Amino acid sequence: MASEHLCQSASHESRLLIVGLGLIGGSLASALRVAGFQGQIVACDPDEHEIARGIEMGLIDSGGTCLAEQVEGASMIVLAVPVLAMESVMANLADALPRAAPNVVMTDVGSTKATIRACALRVFGRVPTNLVLGHPIAGSEKSGVAAANPQLYVDHKVILTPEPDVDRDALDRVRRLWQDCGAEVVEMDVERHDQVLARTSHLPHLLAFSLVDTLARQDERLDIFRYAAGGFRDFTRIAGSDPVMWRDIFIANKHAVLASLDDFEAGLGRLRHAVESGDSDALIATFDRASHARHYFDSLLNKTSYQAEYHMQPQGKVTYRVRPGGQAKGHLRVPGDKSMSHRSIMLGALAEGVTEVKGFLEGEDSLATLQAFREMGVAIEGPQQGRVTIHGVGLHGLKAPAGPLYVGNSGTAMRLFSGLLAGQAFDSELTGDESLTKRPMGRVADPLRLMGATIDTAEGGRPPLKIRGAAALKGIHYDMPMASAQVKSCLLLAGLYAQGETRVREPAPTRDHTERMLNGFGYAVSRDGDTCWLQGGGKLSAAPIDVPSDISSATFFLVAAAITPEADITLEHVGINPTRIGVINILTLMGANLLLENEREVGGEPVADIRIRYAPLKGIDIPVDQVPLAIDEFPALFIAAANAEGITRLRGAEELRVKESDRIQAMADGLATLGVQHTVVEDGIDITGNGNAQVASYGGGRIDSLGDHRIAMAFAIASLRAGDDIVIEDCANVATSFPDFVELATRIGMGISVEGAHE
Repeated sequence: MASEHLCQSASHESRLLIVGLGLIGGSLASALRVAGFQGQIVACDPDEHEIARGIEMGLIDSGGTCLAEQVEGASMIVLAVPVLAMESVMANLADALPRAAPNVVMTDVGSTKATIRACALRVFGRVPTNLVLGHPIAGSEKSGVAAANPQLYVDHKVILTPEPDVDRDALDRVRRLWQDCGAEVVEMDVERHDQVLARTSHLPHLLAFSLVDTLARQDERLDIFRYAAGGFRDFTRIAGSDPVMWRDIFIANKHAVLASLDDFEAGLGRLRHAVESGDSDALIATFDRASHARHYFDSLLNKTSYQAEYHMQPQGKVTYRVRPGGQAKGHLRVPGDKSMSHRSIMLGALAEGVTEVKGFLEGEDSLATLQAFREMGVAIEGPQQGRVTIHGVGLHGLKAPAGPLYVGNSGTAMRLFSGLLAGQAFDSELTGDESLTKRPMGRVADPLRLMGATIDTAEGGRPPLKIRGAAALKGIHYDMPMASAQVKSCLLLAGLYAQGETRVREPAPTRDHTERMLNGFGYAVSRDGDTCWLQGGGKLSAAPIDVPSDISSATFFLVAAAITPEADITLEHVGINPTRIGVINILTLMGANLLLENEREVGGEPVADIRIRYAPLKGIDIPVDQVPLAIDEFPALFIAAANAEGITRLRGAEELRVKESDRIQAMADGLATLGVQHTVVEDGIDITGNGNAQVASYGGGRIDSLGDHRIAMAFAIASLRAGDDIVIEDCANVATSFPDFVELATRIGMGISVEGAHE
């Protein structure tokens, strides 16, 4: 990709002058040559041997040691000299500028922009409008033009810090110059640049120089360096950088460097105290937070999958191609319940003591919840093979995060977080991915405001949510206008911090994991009919949690067996919470051959092994009271309906329109592609199925999942009764809830392959 980018040049500078032909300037010349730059490239450097070497290497056409001579006719001048030499170079340049081209543009590569801007002010009396300050974030421990590397800037950032009155044409020309080198060009103000670079570049170099110098002066220095492992060498590698250049940088950017050093010393002091006092919780909190931070923030910046980074899985634009037919046989254990995985982390963090979790879902959304609590100071070990250890801090032990809390694609996490954060002493902000920021949050923000919370949302009541801390919450009696376990859970979590009683009435039963788990942590939640309530001011005590397999994930294989002749699948350790078994009830009503075996209770949650064998399905009118109990399972149930004899009717399912996608319309569009007869209504759909097991129920085609993991998996299992390949686009989000879906689908006999992913 890099070479493709470098083969076409958009820069049309007639004469480019590079002042300072070292690694940075030489690599710029080299990259432009590879890109097919058509103009002259000349250089000025006090070392005539560097000029000669540059000509010999074919990087520059000519050059010399006299700046005035090289300025002649230059249309762009790049100042690539040390920061502390910049003022004298600018002074010489100011005298010679009349000899340059009338449209000359100037730029620089210095890493401390405030200092260089100050130089320009002193030399020119103002920052010239044709001067575009810039900084390529690239380098090497090597120096000199001999180390020039045409790939140095490929896929690296170049930060431009233009003044408000900069000439826009000049800015565009400098941007094109760096883009031709393969760089990503971004803009930032001068002060912000210097603060960011002090922390991400200057401080690490300062620490590396200090550490190597300290060890090199000790008596045992030969053994220290002889037996140094790779980690030491990697960390201290940057101590081999140019000492003169870094001396200049630290002096030029001393205020920002000292501020970042103060922050680091404070953190180091906390670690020292933790080591001295044997505070294992503080140590694990710091180490675990740090060990996950790099993958996590890289994934956010690169818009890649944190879960894929975490497990080294393929990522990018993922497409499933599923061949028609196949078997549906085997014993499976699907991932842990996502709803319970979220709640186990939340309540474990707010409890007093250490909570051990087994069966934790290591999917995108759950990992984002883990990271959010790490950012609020909670020590969390794992996950490792579904095991997580949470060192609880108590209801009032969370610390203010350094920035917004990112919850990925999880509406559950955002809505539950809003409740527990409403009761904290600090301000907070909740944000998520592009899909989540389109979903309504007024349904939690409005009742929380009734409790006394101060919450700001974006237009239309959508994320991000900004929550003001130190609110005096009061319990309320709230009749929910819609059946939503997320809203109910949000208010109960806020009720932990509220004065008095928080009582929630639901219009139809919803999943009750929060109530069950709160009771399991020793916090009493009462229920009478359609209403549950709790008193504020109590505490949570740590308790072990064994997360059952997620019935929502199990559903895809339940439907796979229900529609495939001769199928026989057993799903192990599946949660059969009464508020979640709508899919079991609906499939049974449709005629599925389904048995619950080995029923038992684990940590207050009922679980069972579910065996399902093929039997002909018939269309039904889905009972309205079962809709809330199967709200996440309907994409798969729509596929069951497409294979049932007669019409299946769904009503009362408006909630499906505000999930990760409008699931009613998204499924209808996919069914239309396959040729399944259906009619969409506002709150549901009618689907006419094929009850003849001897022929394919529908054709194949290309389906857009709209990035919705459940849509993608539903159409994958549809292939078992398809007449042709089904190609499903935009499947990367399957990792959010079911990272092993393709592996398990292959294990039961489906012909599924993954296309378009990259490592």
